[in-house]
Amino acid sequence: MKLKYYIAFIILTITSLKVKSQGPVLNKGGGFELKVRIYDTESNEYIKNAQVSINAFVTTRSDINGFYRLKARINDELVVRHPDFETVRKVIDIKDDITIEVRDNPRYSKKKWTSFRNRTKRKTTSKDYTQIMDSAVYYKEKDLDKSIFFIEEALEANESKKRNANTYKVLGDIYFFWKQYDIAISNYKISLQIFDKEETRLQLAKTQFLAKKYEDSEISYKMLEDESLSNYDKVQVLEGLADALAKQNKDKDAKKYYEQALKLAKDKGIDGETLDLNTKLANIYAKEGNLREANTTINITLREASELPNEPALKVQQEVADFYNETRQYDNEIKLRKELLKSVDKAKVKNKVDLENTSFSIPEGNKKEDENTDSLTSQKLNYKIGNAYVQKENYTEAIEYLEKSVEEAGQKEDLEVQKHATRKLSEVYATVGKHIKAIQTYRNYVDIVDSLYIRKEQEIYQAKRLTKKISDYQSRLTVLEKNNELSDNKVSLAIKEEQLTKAKSKTQLIVIYSLVGSLVLMTLLAFYKHRANQKQQLANSLLALKSMRSQMNPHFIFNALNSVNSFIAVNDERNANRYLSEFSALMRSVLENSDEDFIPFTKEIELLELYVKLEHNRFKDKFDYTINVDKAINLDEFQIPPMLLQPYIENAIWHGLRYRKEKGHLGITIKKQGENAITIVIEDDGIGRKKSLEMKTKNQLKQKSKGMSTIKNRIAILNDMYQDKVNVIITDLLEDGSGTKVQLTLKK
Repeated sequence: MKLKYYIAFIILTITSLKVKSQGPVLNKGGGFELKVRIYDTESNEYIKNAQVSINAFVTTRSDINGFYRLKARINDELVVRHPDFETVRKVIDIKDDITIEVRDNPRYSKKKWTSFRNRTKRKTTSKDYTQIMDSAVYYKEKDLDKSIFFIEEALEANESKKRNANTYKVLGDIYFFWKQYDIAISNYKISLQIFDKEETRLQLAKTQFLAKKYEDSEISYKMLEDESLSNYDKVQVLEGLADALAKQNKDKDAKKYYEQALKLAKDKGIDGETLDLNTKLANIYAKEGNLREANTTINITLREASELPNEPALKVQQEVADFYNETRQYDNEIKLRKELLKSVDKAKVKNKVDLENTSFSIPEGNKKEDENTDSLTSQKLNYKIGNAYVQKENYTEAIEYLEKSVEEAGQKEDLEVQKHATRKLSEVYATVGKHIKAIQTYRNYVDIVDSLYIRKEQEIYQAKRLTKKISDYQSRLTVLEKNNELSDNKVSLAIKEEQLTKAKSKTQLIVIYSLVGSLVLMTLLAFYKHRANQKQQLANSLLALKSMRSQMNPHFIFNALNSVNSFIAVNDERNANRYLSEFSALMRSVLENSDEDFIPFTKEIELLELYVKLEHNRFKDKFDYTINVDKAINLDEFQIPPMLLQPYIENAIWHGLRYRKEKGHLGITIKKQGENAITIVIEDDGIGRKKSLEMKTKNQLKQKSKGMSTIKNRIAILNDMYQDKVNVIITDLLEDGSGTKVQLTLKK
């Protein structure tokens, strides 16, 4: 286990040595590089894993010499945080390097060993704990499973109160990143109950705001008003409090706090916050009807934004354009959005050139657009410009920009923008009397809505899976928390028992028996709690299996696992491993393809070959099989819905060939039919549909009917959406009713 920690620590250390080219904009003016070192007087070592920040810039790693490097100016405020010592704040008054000394560090407590039930366990050292937490933070955005794993390790170590509070705070940050705000709030509150810390309360207030619990957020922010905070955090508190009040339509109070935050940011030189605050104040002025003051504030914001780097400037200009829209200043909005559109186009050209001149590939995680720049896409800007022209009743210009938006959104598969732009375009066509185009465009809108609905269903399904997974994690951590509490009680009882044994008095013996009884009761409660949790996990697993029935027959999974069990029972480890490996590959392929509407036909053939191979391994004495593919077919030209053929093959094996007395045959033939279609023929010489129907029980008949109707409905929907893409004909193979032939025609 320690090896895992050391590997993760090495990875994090290497990552920390890389020079970061991007970071938050701290100020517009120059500055100097400040070097900070944190010295532990107990160990005579430099602490290399603290959180050091100036305003919005935060670093958590030092270089090999122990220096944390930050950009600073005179009168900026330095803040140093660490789970093992109190937060340090210092106003920078000179350009010299800074060394902070830490004395009486709790990580060097003499008590390193605890014993209970004849078992000795060493507590984790500071390096162990910090490495575990570094790993949890490192995997926060990359791998939720690993991140939670390291949190569990930290909680199992049963650290000091400050460390446990820090662990729950980091756990809240993990859930915050995955937008599970309610669970994040719960963990922030647990952290505050263990040890009250300003940064945790500030994060709690921000999370409550995002969870739309504005009254709770207001209360949390007000609790921080009188706390000893850094200047940057004070601005954050005032701005957050104003945001919460504004959401509750308390504009007068919100205005007061925005103005206080703006004044403090200007006085302390926190320039990165002034532009955002100016924009929010302008919105308040506009709501009060003071449009002149609002426009004056906005003009100041635009002037200052022009001095910022490209990306922050675009973000500010975007917010100003939204302000113009809300205040119906459409000419100003159109002018500003057109400038934004030019900047976005230039950025695209630059990025394209950079990519062409770059010799390394970009990791997948870096390709995702930041949420803050989501609106800065040409398709969305064109839509907003077109919408502004509609408000001005300039329909000719509106049509031009809306058509551009529809086209670009279609190319980039941005269904959300494409939907809005198509609908607006249809309305404009109708307004100017182009009714045929209006009808045609509205039909396109309906098609887009259908596609978007399918995508949303998939997103909802994925969100449900993530929510269930996170709920399981939280349940596990809750049990772990109870177990830690129980362990603490056990240690306390053991110490008391030792003291009472020395005294040897009746009263002390009664106390001992009472404590032992309490211990037994708590152990039983913990046991029943653990058993209830296991039952809940089992129920969740059964629910997950049930949700897979649309892709795989659960009877197949059950029987496949029985086959593995039978191999194991006869000590046929080789076949068991091979069968289990092939079965796992099939399941992985099915799950990977389950969210896709269509997959390449070559993938479907690979999946079917693996499926038939597995079934043949199970029923070798019942049938042989052949799969013939016409070499003249270019399979890459054809797409097919995943798992469309498998139910027919499964019916052939389970309801036809399995009941034969002699060995049967299953044939799968794929041949060309014209230039734009192929035919898949599935033939078996089993007992036939009629005889199979006679052998089924009422319950089996019901299940089969439901399964076949699902397939028919699926094909009907596909044909409705894609103009008769799939055609299926099922007939008896022989005149006596034995055997079955399924002929499926698939078009490009």
